[in-house]
Amino acid sequence: MTTPLDLASQLAVNVLDAKSLLAAFGVLGVGVVMFAETGLLIGFFLPGDSLLFTAGLLCTGGADRAVKLSLPPLLIAAAVGALAGAQCGYLLGRKAGGALLTRSRSPRLHEGARRAEELLDRYGHAKAVVLARFVPVVRTVLNPMAGALGVPVRTFTVWQVAGGLVWSLGLTLAGYALGSSVPNVDKYLLPMVAVIVVVSLLPLAVEVRRSRRAARAGEARG
Repeated sequence: MTTPLDLASQLAVNVLDAKSLLAAFGVLGVGVVMFAETGLLIGFFLPGDSLLFTAGLLCTGGADRAVKLSLPPLLIAAAVGALAGAQCGYLLGRKAGGALLTRSRSPRLHEGARRAEELLDRYGHAKAVVLARFVPVVRTVLNPMAGALGVPVRTFTVWQVAGGLVWSLGLTLAGYALGSSVPNVDKYLLPMVAVIVVVSLLPLAVEVRRSRRAARAGEARG
């Protein structure tokens, strides 16, 4: 039974802090945040990368750890939320077109939309859908952009599932592996989250570098 104190603590949750979200809502919160961040434009500010990594780490819970999660339900919640959210965002984009973005006054959201469109133009549908999973804000807006720009349903679905599973399960398992192998890893949580966010951007950085090399090689031959 939920007590008034429990309800108050949930209402006071800091949605920008992964540990606060997990303490208040547990595994269910992971699924909801994954869905909101990848499917609803209002979720662009949510801490997807750090939430997945921290949740995985907390599955190794020691006796002195206040928040303890179970890995199998966490993996299911993370994957289902990420995949269902992306598909929902795509369908919203197909129906509403660019109207959802034009109503927003957030410069960060519009910048994310610009980068998402650049990804689609530069790398093609399949690569863009996968790479966007690893870029905060872009992973929120690319899905409705893909729908609005007419990316085929089958192409989008196949590649968003592939990218979504690698992203959601990969970060969760990375947190679990580190928490299982490093004693008192909680002390280093903030620096590690920063490193994980940087590492999650590596696929995009590698692809950008490869694209620039190919462009320079093309210019040299021309």
